[in-house]
Amino acid sequence: MSDPPPARNEPVPAGEAPHHHRVHVLSLAGTPGVTLSLPSAFSSPIRSDLIRRAVVTARSRQRQPHGTGRGSGRRHSVEWSGKGQGVARTPRLMGSMRGAQSPNTVGGGAAHPPRVATLWAKAMNHKERRLAFAAALAATRDAPLARARGHRFPEALHLPVVLEDPLEEVATAHEATAILAKLELAQDVERARDGVHVRSGRGKRRGRYRRHPRSLLLVVTTPGKARGFRNLSGIDVVAIGRLSTEDLAPGGVPGRLTLFTPASLTALSTRLEASP
Repeated sequence: MSDPPPARNEPVPAGEAPHHHRVHVLSLAGTPGVTLSLPSAFSSPIRSDLIRRAVVTARSRQRQPHGTGRGSGRRHSVEWSGKGQGVARTPRLMGSMRGAQSPNTVGGGAAHPPRVATLWAKAMNHKERRLAFAAALAATRDAPLARARGHRFPEALHLPVVLEDPLEEVATAHEATAILAKLELAQDVERARDGVHVRSGRGKRRGRYRRHPRSLLLVVTTPGKARGFRNLSGIDVVAIGRLSTEDLAPGGVPGRLTLFTPASLTALSTRLEASP
C-alpha cells in the first residue's frame, strides 16, 4: 500500500525536497511484495491546464499541411458583360447567363480557401513542457481522476500499478489476459472493447471509421517488450524513451490507468535526471 497522498495542486514549499511516494511491487499473481519509492515527479502538482496545452501543442505539430489547388473552381471560359446591363457583375460562362468561377456561384472557387503555407504548429516553453509531463505522471497516482476518465479497477488497488519485471517478457495475449484477470483489470479492457463505435460525421470517410476508447497504458524499458498486450483492446505499450504527456493523458485529460515495472521506473528516473 502507498502512503496517503497529500492534497492535490499544492506546490512544494521553496527549499523543501518533494515527498517521495512509495508503492508495493505486485507479482504477476497480484500479491504485494517489496516497497518501492517513486521518482519525485510523481509528487508534482497536478496542472490540468499545462497538460492540456502540452497535448494540444504536440497534436498541432502532427497536423498535415493542406490547401486547395491554384485552379480549383476557376477552370471555366467566362466573360463579363460589363456595367449597365441590368445584371450582376458575376462572371458567366461564354454564351450563357449561368454564373461560374466566382465564389458566389455553384462550382466556383472558394473565397478564402485553406493555404498550404499556413503554420498550424504551436509552441510551448521547455520548462512548461517538463512541468506538464511531471503533472501527467503525478495524475497517474490519483484514483478519482482515473475513475473520472472511466477506468475500472478494484477499490483496494493503489495507483500507479507497479508489476514485477517479468511482465515485460509476456509474449502471448493469452498470458496477458490471465495476468489482467488476476489483477482484476480485465474489466477495463472489456470496457474499451465494448465502447468501440462508429464515428459520427465525415471522419468515417477519411480513414477514421471507428472510435476506440483508451484502456491501460503499459510502460516498458525498451521497444518490443510485453508484446502479448499489444493486441488487447485499448491497451498501449510504450517504451520509456518515447513516453509523452499525450500517452499519460489522452486528449489532454489526466488520470490514465498506468502500469509500470521497477526497471521502467529506474529508466524514468534516469530520463528525468538527464533532462536539462
